[in-house]
Amino acid sequence: MVLVIAEHRDGVLHQASLEAVVAAQQTNQPVRVVLPGVGLTKLAEDVAAAAVESVILVEHPLLEVYTSDGFVEAIGQVVEATEPELVFFAHTYQTREFAPRLAARLKRALVTDCVAVKQQDGRLIFIRPMFQGKFVADVVPVGPRPHFASFQIGAFRTDAVVRGVGSAPIETQEVTLTGETIRQDVEAPFQEAKQAVDLAQAERIVAVGRGIKSQDHIDLVERLAAALGAEVAASRPICDSGWLPMDRQIGSSGQTVSPKLYLALGISGAIQHLVGMKGSRTIVAVNKDADAPIFEVADFGIVGDLFEVVPAIIAALDS
Repeated sequence: MVLVIAEHRDGVLHQASLEAVVAAQQTNQPVRVVLPGVGLTKLAEDVAAAAVESVILVEHPLLEVYTSDGFVEAIGQVVEATEPELVFFAHTYQTREFAPRLAARLKRALVTDCVAVKQQDGRLIFIRPMFQGKFVADVVPVGPRPHFASFQIGAFRTDAVVRGVGSAPIETQEVTLTGETIRQDVEAPFQEAKQAVDLAQAERIVAVGRGIKSQDHIDLVERLAAALGAEVAASRPICDSGWLPMDRQIGSSGQTVSPKLYLALGISGAIQHLVGMKGSRTIVAVNKDADAPIFEVADFGIVGDLFEVVPAIIAALDS
């Protein structure tokens, strides 16, 4: 059984928690989702629409506001009571704080920042980038179960969640917490720095690579994005050169996205870039090099000069 620890704020489920459910469903094991907090019945009913074995409500006054102390203690008790084979999280700031402590408390292996999971020779293998995305490693955790794993935001599509025929049962798990358990002073929840655009929420993205040749040609990409109603993004070299802001970067050192449409222009397809966009529903690549790695993940490929292809696409969209 896979236990998914869901994250929420103000009664709204974090999108990445649904992605963690997708990852759990791909293991072909029963899935149970844990919701820690207070007053989460409505949210539990929404989560129960997925094809999961059950939703576990872990409600306690000391869990109303997140603290790593409270979560480590409460979720540790749930893990010990349910005895899962695996425990999955979304790789959020919250997870980064409490999951290592939880794994250390239970003396279990933790694989972080995964982008995929697969079965091979009867073993479950976690795939994660390493050395700032220069390598992608197959990781097989060892030691006693359960094994813990967190998944990059955007590594899976939320629309890939398998829905149940009916609603899954909602259970309540009692936990024991005391004021002495919480050693931290509660502060306002951490807020990620606001970016000019949250590419993870975009349905359509037009991304540009070194094939654009010059900053003067970025306007061509922006015109295509406007015609498609898409956001503009880029590979790392474009952002490093200052041709586009760093918050437009896709890849292991940028944002991870999974839009409905990802149009890659002049992007060769280095692994550092692929790990940030390979979860896109439809990938269209334009590149002069027929052997470019981007074509290995593309659903549709155009071998050609982007300075000829892009104007033709814009003209067709405007006609």
